[in-house]
Amino acid sequence: MTDSTTLTALFLGLVEGLTEFIPVSSTGHLLLAAHFLGFESAGKTFEVVIQLGAVLAVVVAYFGKLVSVFGTAHKSAASRRFILSVLVAFLPAVVIGILAHDLIKKVLFETPSLIAIMLILGGVVLIYVDRIAPEPRFKDAMKFPVPMAFLIGVIQCLAMIPGVSRSGATIVGALMLGSDRRAAAEFSFFLSMPTMLGAFVYDLYKNRDVLDATALNEIVLGFVMAFIAGLLVVRWVLGYVSRNGFALFGWWRIIVGFAALAGLWLV
Repeated sequence: MTDSTTLTALFLGLVEGLTEFIPVSSTGHLLLAAHFLGFESAGKTFEVVIQLGAVLAVVVAYFGKLVSVFGTAHKSAASRRFILSVLVAFLPAVVIGILAHDLIKKVLFETPSLIAIMLILGGVVLIYVDRIAPEPRFKDAMKFPVPMAFLIGVIQCLAMIPGVSRSGATIVGALMLGSDRRAAAEFSFFLSMPTMLGAFVYDLYKNRDVLDATALNEIVLGFVMAFIAGLLVVRWVLGYVSRNGFALFGWWRIIVGFAALAGLWLV
């Protein structure tokens, strides 16, 4: 692995960690950055697998709460309901992800202009929903009703179009279904754990024949950087969105989307 490849892998890991838990589309940013840097990974596996580093950051940040929930599940109805709500929200992604895997990886992931357009449209939607969301009825991510969690999971499937944003889709869905901003972001964190772990396992299985030692080195570097950056973002983002909302992220998406379209047009 050359020095330039090492730096690129580290940079992409940083991009992943900084963007996974804010509604700007980490996958969209990764794919656009890789496109303009001329970075290629077999089956786009690098871009999927390093997201597990960011998910590990959530596990570390919420380790105490996760231990408490699973440790009391045998005697606490609230803990069991929370676990069920996350699993139910995860199920739609399992079905759609398996059925549409080849379309997503071979077509959508290979269309930078689509990613840029989705960044722009998603930014407009995020700014609009942040302004018109109904008065919140749910202020604790661990107390979302199971039917509400399922609907959030269905909405999350839109993020299989790169550029939409998994966290963005779940946050918009939760806001429109009556969550406050902090709880919407926090539920997105919890849902990321099974969703991204499932994507990691399935993608690794599908691309097991094209991985080599070089790709593994790149993935490890990106994974570590994504974990470090993700841990910093998770600790910051809840406080920020509680005070300021999501408009900043919406405008960022629009700027990046138009910049990407301009770059694609000039190249």
